[in-house]
Amino acid sequence: MGKRMMDVLLAGAGLLLFLPVMLLIAAAIKLDSPGPVFFRQERVGRHGVNFRIHKFRTMVDKPADTRLLTVGADPRVTRVGRWLRSHRFDEIVQLIDVLKGDMSLVGPRPEVPKYVALYPSEVRDKVLSVRPGITDPAALAYRDEGRLLAQAADPEKEYVEVVMPAKLAHALAYVERASLAGDICLLLRTLKVFVTG
Repeated sequence: MGKRMMDVLLAGAGLLLFLPVMLLIAAAIKLDSPGPVFFRQERVGRHGVNFRIHKFRTMVDKPADTRLLTVGADPRVTRVGRWLRSHRFDEIVQLIDVLKGDMSLVGPRPEVPKYVALYPSEVRDKVLSVRPGITDPAALAYRDEGRLLAQAADPEKEYVEVVMPAKLAHALAYVERASLAGDICLLLRTLKVFVTG
């Protein structure tokens, strides 16, 4: 109950605080390339219930290349999109998903169904026992994930066999030790990365 109250209060305050920035981002996206302002994608939420996550659109609309991973200097990413991704501003609208109850401020990052299907069953049940979050220890540890995958001969194989298991280990550790105090520390660490880059 305390976690949900913190989510609602901080997400509501965050949306009000960032509203001018979000309006500027929306205008920049529309001026930079044709297409919608928001990108919606199916993710797996708490107890395995799918939901559609909000992001600011950072890629060209309806690209011919529909692979799920974004690797290195992906040509699908727009000029504004590159800036948004580098500063994580594309995810700021997920505060809407927090208010809706699909997500929390802190929790394991929500994954697409294709990769959740590869989770070991005992791991999947634990990771999906909590609401997914905007930030978590894995998001901080792998904030340069695209650049890391770009160095691999087979980026998807690298993600499935190396990156995803490491992120799941972070997620399991979070679920087992989750607390309000820990969430506040993670939020402060995330804000520091957000501000300093």
